[in-house]
Amino acid sequence: MNTKDKILQVGAEIMHQKGYHATGLQEILSAAEVPKGSFYNYFKSKEDFGLQVIDYFNEFFAQFSQSILEDDRLPPLARLENLLDQFMAFFESRGFTCGCPVGNLAQEMGDLSPAFQKKLGQAIDAMVATYTGILTQAQDAGDIPADLDLEETADFIIAGWHGALIRMKVAGSVEPLMNHKKFVFDYVLKN
Repeated sequence: MNTKDKILQVGAEIMHQKGYHATGLQEILSAAEVPKGSFYNYFKSKEDFGLQVIDYFNEFFAQFSQSILEDDRLPPLARLENLLDQFMAFFESRGFTCGCPVGNLAQEMGDLSPAFQKKLGQAIDAMVATYTGILTQAQDAGDIPADLDLEETADFIIAGWHGALIRMKVAGSVEPLMNHKKFVFDYVLKN
């Protein structure tokens, strides 16, 4: 792993736990065991670093989701359910803390910085596009209503998931995520 990737990986983990403002550059560099001068070889500023962390998280989401959503041994809705189950297992393994890193940054920085607002919007749009893709396959298979607007539905699922993650952190429980999944499959996507 090169130095820039190491700084991004370590910094992304710390930022996921503590947030953008509570994460210091020295903390990141110490954890990554990288001298301070190295940071500015790769990043113009903390804001530039934060924007690249969003790209890092977006790439993680894309790779994690792709491996599950492209498993064509299962029907599309089973793949979507599997994806949600995998995310629930991930959050359970972390004691129902942290939430979605993009959602967290959107809450913290989405209305404070135009650059963050734009980058976070792109990341959320990419999530919506991923869900729209699997919903398109489900609609083509006749598993969800033919008149369902898929992009609106995907956007609703993502927004609801982020809300459920906030409740998960407060409740310290998977129950809000289970409730979200139940309503998505029993009502929103019911054919």
